Amino acid sequence: MLNKLSRRKTLMAGCAFILAPTMVSPLWAMSKAEATNLVDKLVADINKVVASGKSDAKMFADFERIFGTYADVPTIARYGLGVEGRRASKSQMRAFTKGFQGYIARKYGKQFQGFIGGEIKVKSTRKVKSFFEVKATAHLKGKAPVEIAFLVSDKSGKDLFFNLFVEGVNMLLAERAEIGAMLDRRRGNLDKMIADLRKAG
Repeated sequence: MLNKLSRRKTLMAGCAFILAPTMVSPLWAMSKAEATNLVDKLVADINKVVASGKSDAKMFADFERIFGTYADVPTIARYGLGVEGRRASKSQMRAFTKGFQGYIARKYGKQFQGFIGGEIKVKSTRKVKSFFEVKATAHLKGKAPVEIAFLVSDKSGKDLFFNLFVEGVNMLLAERAEIGAMLDRRRGNLDKMIADLRKAG
């Protein structure tokens, strides 16, 4: 019986490691109100940039700042890089994370630019296992509304979102596939892929 329990604990520990990017610590203490407040602030900042009338370059710089403020960037970047992240040096991981932050800001910033003339509003918050899902709707002029969901936790020690869904598309899974494809194009050369990442999005 003891051996069975030990094996079970080992398996559970392994699963926890594999799912780390989408799980939070058992000591998690974030409240529903805190999760909602985080996304309220995030959405307010996005709406402000979208309505600013700034140039693309300035908008993308603002979106990069927003992503760095409200997202658990190291966790998202590490998940996006996948297994290759275990082989990367510390300097490579830093360079990748920085490049990834700009890439995500440009890629999703372009999507948010499509919301010009509209507004994103937080709709609901619910606890899902060990994190919160905060749903929002982008109300657009002359177009169908766009559904957005932010997954929020305090695993990093701060209230941050660690995943994003736009019309059901999972950011973590989509970016892991995209980064993997970019790495394949460079025959596994991480440094060259990072250079490509700085211009992508």
